[in-house]
Amino acid sequence: MKLALDHLVIAAPDLDAGTDHVAGLLGIAPQGGGAHTAMGTHNRVLGMFGGVYLEVIAVDPTATAPARARWFGLDTEAVQQRLRDGPFLLHWAARVERPADLGRWQAQYPERIAPVIPMTRGGLHWRITVPEDGSLPAWPGEADSAGDGLLPSLIQWDVASYPGASLPRQGLALRRLSGRHPRAELLRQGLAWLGADHLIAIEQADGPPELSAEIETAQGIRTLR
Repeated sequence: MKLALDHLVIAAPDLDAGTDHVAGLLGIAPQGGGAHTAMGTHNRVLGMFGGVYLEVIAVDPTATAPARARWFGLDTEAVQQRLRDGPFLLHWAARVERPADLGRWQAQYPERIAPVIPMTRGGLHWRITVPEDGSLPAWPGEADSAGDGLLPSLIQWDVASYPGASLPRQGLALRRLSGRHPRAELLRQGLAWLGADHLIAIEQADGPPELSAEIETAQGIRTLR
């Protein structure tokens, strides 16, 4: 099974800061979006060519704190510490296309795929993998590097008009998604097993892991980190 790149996730201390960050780099501001009641977060979105979109996400200060840990590691000290320096490219999601079923796939391989939870936002309905502790995905054997954001969350939309298909294309195109990691080969193995190794290039590198996206804009190539 080959997965498709669904969206990029920009974490921000608040939505306005994340919107300004993206607009300053790409020349176009994310808009719309809404609240994720179950997670206590909210977002703004930006469509790109090729059925890919960008999401700016932040903890919603007006929402009731969820009973569980928020997704994408937003409650972890590691992410909170990075957010003190401003918005950054935290993560990405890969889409499972029908007739494959994400829930059945996860049930077959619970040691490799995090639990699948249903989500809604307005008229949107989808299912997404989220570890019980809210951390970012890790591959077996990568526990010491969990939370790096280089392995994708898996998402399956239960509506035909999902954001990648319905958002206006804003003259932006993702040219390359890449990551740097001290255990690159292990991540490559995980990506290959998921069917996502064609979506991201992982390079061996010492030092902190890093996710980056090269995006073509009207002003040339810009890189989100």
